[in-house]
Amino acid sequence: MPKLAANLSTMFKEHPFLARFGAAARAGFRAVEYQYPYEHSAEEVAKAARDAKLPVVLHNMPRGDIDKSEHGTACLPGREAGFRDDLELAITYARAAGCKSLHVMAGVPRYDADLPECHRVYVTNLKHAAARLKREGMRLLIEPLSEKTVAGCFLKSSAQAIRVLDEVGADNAFLQYDFFHMQLMEGNLSATVERLLARIGHVQLADAPDRHEPGTGEINYAFLLAKLDELGYAGWVGCEYTPKGETVEGLKWATRYLS
Repeated sequence: MPKLAANLSTMFKEHPFLARFGAAARAGFRAVEYQYPYEHSAEEVAKAARDAKLPVVLHNMPRGDIDKSEHGTACLPGREAGFRDDLELAITYARAAGCKSLHVMAGVPRYDADLPECHRVYVTNLKHAAARLKREGMRLLIEPLSEKTVAGCFLKSSAQAIRVLDEVGADNAFLQYDFFHMQLMEGNLSATVERLLARIGHVQLADAPDRHEPGTGEINYAFLLAKLDELGYAGWVGCEYTPKGETVEGLKWATRYLS
């Protein structure tokens, strides 16, 4: 049976962020993830998780300059010092909440960027991040993103992600495989998961093409979640979707998976 984690940045938005932990617990979720907790203190977020008795299984590093709509800085030349500062901030939040996995976003290079240099910076930053996270007993995750969601994202395929992970060469660095993004970019979801299972550290879901809950689009999630069980995937499945309506009403698809 797949283990579902509610993504509190996209779900339960009927409530303020810190109240979403309790809402997720009442809905039957056994864990949570979120994108950017940084508007609240690390201790406030950790306390909300403790009070709800829900482990935090994933969150993102800071995204960079929000005013410039940045989605990570790991591949951006000249931003290495800021990347390391952001990593330390993310570790502070993860440590407080007991979170063992950080999503390190690649970023969006300038239109005129030197892409080989972006790759070099990306790999160098990931090597540093993996080593730093290993000292904390944490994992590094990288996620290819679709153009529909983040136009111009540097990391844009599972094949590219595996090549990067091979170059980083860290045993605590894994692929974050989001069915939504992968359906838009590549398709062939079940075969790809089976082939890359040993490299996948976290799975996320949302239906395509509109990123709502399963059952609202074209992806056969009953089949895919059963496939994850068949393959022996023991990690969490993050529900990183925007509910089409009220969150709890939209959870009918998940009734058999929730406690």
